[in-house]
Order: sequence, then C-alpha cells, then structure tokens
Amino acid sequence: MNAADAGFRYDFVSPQQIVFGWGRRRELPGLARRLGSRAFVLCGSRTLAVSGLLKEIADLLSLGGVESVCLGTLSREPEVDDVDRISAELRRLSAGRGDFLLAAGGGSAIDLAKAAAAIAVNTESPTVKDYLEGVGQGLKILEEPLPVLAMPTTAGTGCEATRNAVISSYRPAFKKSLRDERIVPRIALVDPELTVSVPPAVTAASGMDAITQLFESYLSRKAQPIPQALAVHGLKAALPAIGAAVRDGSSRPAREAMAHAAMLSGMCLANSGLGLAHGVAPALGVHCRVPHGAACALMLPVALRVNRQVCLEQLARLAHALGIQGPSGSADEAVDRLIGRVEEICDEIGVPRRLGDLGIGAGKIPELVKSSRGSSMSGNPRQLSDQELAEILEGIL
Repeated sequence: MNAADAGFRYDFVSPQQIVFGWGRRRELPGLARRLGSRAFVLCGSRTLAVSGLLKEIADLLSLGGVESVCLGTLSREPEVDDVDRISAELRRLSAGRGDFLLAAGGGSAIDLAKAAAAIAVNTESPTVKDYLEGVGQGLKILEEPLPVLAMPTTAGTGCEATRNAVISSYRPAFKKSLRDERIVPRIALVDPELTVSVPPAVTAASGMDAITQLFESYLSRKAQPIPQALAVHGLKAALPAIGAAVRDGSSRPAREAMAHAAMLSGMCLANSGLGLAHGVAPALGVHCRVPHGAACALMLPVALRVNRQVCLEQLARLAHALGIQGPSGSADEAVDRLIGRVEEICDEIGVPRRLGDLGIGAGKIPELVKSSRGSSMSGNPRQLSDQELAEILEGIL
C-alpha cells in the first residue's frame, strides 16, 4: 500500500509562480523585477549563447531595470567543482539581498543555479559535497538561498519545479542530491518555444525522462494524491506527443505538450519520489557516463515490468485513466497494453533498450548495483535485494 492509500496527510511543494506559454519569455522584465535588481545568469550550453538567447535575456532584463551578470555556460551535468566555483564567484561579487539567479537551459543549468544559490550564502563549508545526501559532512542549509528564476529550454527533468539539485562527482564516483524545499525556483518561466531547436535525440531522451518521472511518481511507495492526479494529466499529454516532437521539432502542439508534461513531472517527483529507473540512472551516469535521459529511457520499461505484480491495481487504474484497456476488460490485459505502449514509444523514437546498446558489459554490474541505493530506489514499489537488482541488469545486457 502506498502513502496515498493510507489517508489524506501530505505536503505539497511547488514554485511560487508558474508562467507557462508559447513566447512568454517576453514577460521576463516584469517577472525579474519581483525577484531583485541584479540577476546572475547561467546558460545551459554555448549553443544557446550563440543562438542569441543570452543577449535576448540581457536585453529583457535591462528593460525591467535589472542588471545582468553572466556567470557562464554549462554543457554537461553539474559536478561538485562547478557548484563550488560558481558559489565562490557569487560570494566574490557579494551576492545577497536584491540578487537572484536566472538559469536558462536544461536540467544541468537549472540544478547548478539551485545548488549555487544555496551554497553561496551557506558558508559552513566551501564545498557543496558536504551538503549532499549520503556524502560529506551531512550539513544542512541554514541561510535562505538566493531566489532562482528557471527558464527551461528542454522538456525533460522538470527541475524548474523540484526541491533538489543533482550533483555529480567522478573521483570518487557519486551522483547525489542537494535537497531543500527552499531551493525550488521562485518563478518557473516555461516557454515551449525555447525547445524548438532541441535535436531529435535530446528531445527523445529528455522526453522519456519526463515520462519516467510521471510513471514512477504515480507508482511510488511515497505517492500522494495531488501528484498522482498531475501524473495522469502529464501522461495524457506526453504519450501521444513525444513521437511528434521527435519527428518534427517545430510542432507547436507537441512542444507545448512535452514542456507541460515535463513541468508536471517535476512537481510529481518533488512530492512523491521516484523508483527503480531513477535509482539506477545516476549509477549509469557516474560509472558509464550515460546521459540521464537516455538512462531513464532504458530503464522505464524494465521498471514497469519489475513492479508489475506488486502494483497491478495502480497500473490498471492508470491504464484506464489513459484510455487503455484489453478486449476482455481485465486488469492484466490493460497493464500489458500500457507497458507495451511504452515499449512501442521507445522503439519509435530510437532510445536505447539494452545496456549493450550503450557499450556496457557485465563487468559494470556490481558497481551499478552498489551505486543504485539512493533516495529514488527507496520509493520503488517492489523492494529489491542486490542479487535481484543484479539479475535485472544482467537481463538487459
């Protein structure tokens, strides 16, 4: 039985303001003024800078009377050194009251901004490692983080609506979260038009990340009623749209549906947790350098089949809500068709289906198992031993 079945007692955390819609980045001047008079801008990739987005942001901030200070770009998932470097720069620039961070990019840029916004003003340790879950000193965020305005340019992580920032290290190897509800962005400015230039492969992987978050938060042992309702809504939008977004990146309806689903997926995971797929994905990232979205795409069908028997009723309700049922109307048929639909989507958009597709052999499995025991795995409906998890991974070599 998950938390949602045990009674109505829950918290719900989300951005203070969500501004969603095609072209709504042009409302940035008025939104920025609400947060402060100086914006520290982080951009998700050099491509966005070259495309003119950074200049557009600076011009819009100027219209609102807000000074902009560019802190640079990040084209990979954030590492401990990145957070420490940006935090030190913010302290050097005396960031404080009246300042905020603006992150434009995918999950990497937004998570970097969220983490730096906290560490810049919490100085018990100079490194974010000491504040991450399960590593370092276990320090807590005491001082109020700087506000963050998030402008996602991909439709995947939903981190514009989450209360954690995922930070990596490779020596030693770990991928852990900085978690505090005060790092949820104050404003999520979601303009699906910004995702039009995202390449098909990134659209596919990031979209499957969002879909995985929607499924896993719905089924999580920590599931709650509001996120479950949002997950159904998000899946209704995303499942029909992801193929169209991959095939035709200029499709406004597809891009809007995926951006909306991604944002909802962030709200869902922030309040209900995740499961097996997101337990293994960080391990694939730090040990095999697999991008997070590709790892989630690989693991989602596996996780649904692994958890099928222990959450058949929930999956059947979800299938019914999505309009999926079998000829006889049985729960088993509906769930089979639902999982089959996910697998069809994976094949249609060309995401990896086996570890071998990513060049990963059996020798990696022990360290993948060891590194999969994070907070996400704790929400998985079926409890798995290390041996069971190893056998699951061996089954998809």
